[in-house]
Amino acid sequence: MSHPAEPIHRDASFPEVVPRAPKVRVAPVSLASLEVGVTARVVSVEDESPAGRRLQDLGFVPGTLVEVRRRAPLGDPVEFELRGTRLCLRRREAARIRVRRV
Repeated sequence: MSHPAEPIHRDASFPEVVPRAPKVRVAPVSLASLEVGVTARVVSVEDESPAGRRLQDLGFVPGTLVEVRRRAPLGDPVEFELRGTRLCLRRREAARIRVRRV
């Protein structure tokens, strides 16, 4: 056992462990609230309505990456790209989709 004042000598065969920063879970936001150029991952889609089911049919399913491509001059509609396809949605339709920024 070493004296408390003596320096600790580490064995070179055991690298020092560097602690990782804890992952912070950001709350999902509406797809309609994202700025142009932002990429996000779909978390959920409001599917109680026919419009929500239609959004899922278009490819907005959990886990899918979506990029906001551009907005019309008055802000509506918005063009999104997902799975190599570009789609335009109204803001009220995009508000049904919850995403997390990537």
